Amino acid sequence: MAADDPRDVPEDPATPAAPATPAAPGEPGAPTAADAVPGAGRGVRVLAGDQFSVAEAVGGVRGLVESVLPGLVFVVAYLLTRDLVPALVASGGVAAAAVVVRLLQRTPATQAFSGVVGVGVGVLWASRTGEAQDFFAWGLWVNGAWLAGTALSVLVGWPLVGVVVSLLRGNDMSWRTAPAAAPLRRRYAWATWLWAGMFAARLAVQLPLYLQGEDAVGWLGTARLAMGVPLFALVLWVTWLLVGPRAAAAARPGPPPSPPR
Repeated sequence: MAADDPRDVPEDPATPAAPATPAAPGEPGAPTAADAVPGAGRGVRVLAGDQFSVAEAVGGVRGLVESVLPGLVFVVAYLLTRDLVPALVASGGVAAAAVVVRLLQRTPATQAFSGVVGVGVGVLWASRTGEAQDFFAWGLWVNGAWLAGTALSVLVGWPLVGVVVSLLRGNDMSWRTAPAAAPLRRRYAWATWLWAGMFAARLAVQLPLYLQGEDAVGWLGTARLAMGVPLFALVLWVTWLLVGPRAAAAARPGPPPSPPR
């Protein structure tokens, strides 16, 4: 009698299957930096995803409220009272409450912490100078620093968007120098200039309002809110269109054609 075909022998369920070989970094299925970060997909981490979600980009409804509410409360309280102290107390209290609630619920509080730090600096700055517009001074300095950083990164050949996207996807930085990666490199540079333009636009609108003093605090706060999360989400979406996984794959060169036989 002929021996049974080994393919017909059922596997022993007690025998563990051999572990699958993990994909190498940069290959499909390989873990990325975004996979290792809790809540990945929020903020700039959406650039590593195949789909873009505005809600995820801004941290969901809760993240949006935590980002907008302290500044909105400050503007409303100041316009109603024309008194700096109640406005600062109300704004700082809202930001601190957001952190406390997240800690009590044991949910990630990174976004709330970053918000309370920014609000805290604004509160301290305005309380020391006694000028309401100084509540927004820190934000102007931050935008100026980001403008300088993004522009400089392109000029020195390290466009910031390319660096961030490569880290999120677990890729190397060979796109910087490889001649075949020139289309992808240009996309990274365009996207980085886009962010530089956003920071420049914020300064162009908000700095003159800041220099007008307390009379323009309402307009300054409104401009800060309008050019904050909404503009951030818009620029992030355009960036995803430029350098997202599909766009990046299209920009990469295909395999060289086979020589004719």
